Amino acid sequence: MGIRSQNNPLAAYLDVFSNTGTDAVTPYVAPVSGLSATGGVISDYTSGPAVYRVHIFNSSGTFDVTAPGDFGDTVDYLFIGGGGGGGGTSSDPGGAGGGGAGGFKTATSLSVTSGPYSVIVGAGGAGGNGSNNGSNGGDTSALSITSAGGGGGGHGDAGTANAGGSGGGAGYPGTGGAGNQYSPTSPLFPAPAPGQGNNGGNTPAQFDQAGGGGGAGGVGASGGTGNGGDGLSSVYAYGPGSPVTYSGGGGAGGYSVSGGSGGPGGGGSGGQTASPGSPGNPGTYSTGGGGGGATRYPGASSFFGGDGGSGIAIIRYQIGQLSATAKATGGAISFYGDKTIHAFTSSGTFTAPASFNETVEYVVVGGGGGGAGYVGGGGGAGGYRTGTSSVTGPSPLAVVIGSGGIGGPSVDVGVSGNGGVGGDSSWNSVTSAGGGYGGGAYGGPGGSGGSGGGGGVAPSPGAAGAGNTPPVSPPQGNAGSAGSATVNNGSGGGGGAGGAAGAATGAYVQGGAGGVGVQLPATFRDPISQPGPGTGPQVGGGLGTPGPSGSYWVAGGAGGGSYNGVGGVGGAGGGGRGSTGPADTSIIAESGVVNTGGGGGGGVTGTGNARGRSGGSGIVIIAYPS
Repeated sequence: MGIRSQNNPLAAYLDVFSNTGTDAVTPYVAPVSGLSATGGVISDYTSGPAVYRVHIFNSSGTFDVTAPGDFGDTVDYLFIGGGGGGGGTSSDPGGAGGGGAGGFKTATSLSVTSGPYSVIVGAGGAGGNGSNNGSNGGDTSALSITSAGGGGGGHGDAGTANAGGSGGGAGYPGTGGAGNQYSPTSPLFPAPAPGQGNNGGNTPAQFDQAGGGGGAGGVGASGGTGNGGDGLSSVYAYGPGSPVTYSGGGGAGGYSVSGGSGGPGGGGSGGQTASPGSPGNPGTYSTGGGGGGATRYPGASSFFGGDGGSGIAIIRYQIGQLSATAKATGGAISFYGDKTIHAFTSSGTFTAPASFNETVEYVVVGGGGGGAGYVGGGGGAGGYRTGTSSVTGPSPLAVVIGSGGIGGPSVDVGVSGNGGVGGDSSWNSVTSAGGGYGGGAYGGPGGSGGSGGGGGVAPSPGAAGAGNTPPVSPPQGNAGSAGSATVNNGSGGGGGAGGAAGAATGAYVQGGAGGVGVQLPATFRDPISQPGPGTGPQVGGGLGTPGPSGSYWVAGGAGGGSYNGVGGVGGAGGGGRGSTGPADTSIIAESGVVNTGGGGGGGVTGTGNARGRSGGSGIVIIAYPS
């Protein structure tokens, strides 16, 4: 039966204006319609009598306006820059500053015209390693508006922090970075009042505590607690009942006191005080949260700061005027092919009311594994599981989205350069395991997981990580590949959900290629959420990435790093490529694409490309008859 028979006025309205335009029930039809546009993950909701469509870009893509609407030619927006990385430390003693939050810019009623608009989503800045500040986050920009990346946190040896959308916190002793910085693309767009962020915290006249990173809603703490500044909330993504907080500052690393907490809005907490110290924690992806600062105790190795969280771009506009009902709530809700689709790009709850009794189709993808540093293996893709499940209400079902594993540090001492394992994603007793980590240089084996990570290089080549761990049927992923038996050549690639990783090959052995991912089922291939345009596994801006046969590919493995050859390519489905060594430092490891479960590429050595890169976060998508 058609969606109009299910007493869902919003679905009926969208069927009229987005799909067939021929056979709506009259009481549910509004006399006007909104813009017609494509790009990003789509969310439709009501706010009072108004119906909104939202385009959520967790990765870079294109917002393409194909026709004007009867509600006018204006959109509302929220753009969040990438969070700054937390500072590293090698001082004795010393705590490092937290990364500043990405800039927070929002406004209503911005005029648009028909045509494509490029959307750039800023990456999180890398955490500092040793006596280095964290890197600034990348700018997020679209519609001729730019939201600046957060400032990197100061290192733990007199580290004055970087300025940014919000400023980084100072290391001991130092000065916090200034917030509200803006890099205009045109003199027509100066920095607006009251600005997009706040200053990072300074350090006190003691070495106990560094400064917290600034947040969109408050300054970073100057010593004492070392907490990151608060973020700010917005309802643009999912509607008035589901606000999300963004742009929290990173917490400072402590010494004789606990590390600071990350600010609400995705800020990572600072390194803790237990000997020998610890790295900072990363900011949350798609929030612009700053990374936490590191801390170190006497006699220990250096530690690196947490990476900043990636930014996000959200564009919404009114498409209707009615009072809608819904069968269930949770995630970004859209309608395609007589199905209601809930896309969860971050953890939440799928809530089915008492009247709900449906056979639900699902896709659950775990977070990708992190690539290793210093000639390291590529991370394995997160596990991929799909099927159907009967759901009867009332039943609030938790949805957990696995984070990508962190990239390994730039050290050359065996397995200590390993990447981090990806986080598990789950819904309704279905769990997809996180991807296995890439193995470090000198024989570090790849980790097992949804798909396995690649092994490190000789003299004892690292073994490949196993896929489909823990085992399920059908398998959720594949194995990585082993590292080269030749010293200082290529490490292994990470496995993908659709195929095993390629071997490290060639005279100057290049890193193993990441295994190919899989294409989402046809149910979820709504053309308005198609990624791109563009080619290759790193193109995002929608659901999945382009692949061998069209778009919507997820769960690709990452390429391994290579010292004398070329870094391995990432697998279709969001897997990052591996770094190439000092002979060509232009080929730098890539992170897995957010919300694909792609693995993070392996690093090598040298300026800019020594660290492994983080895996992409996972995703859960649910569909049922409208």
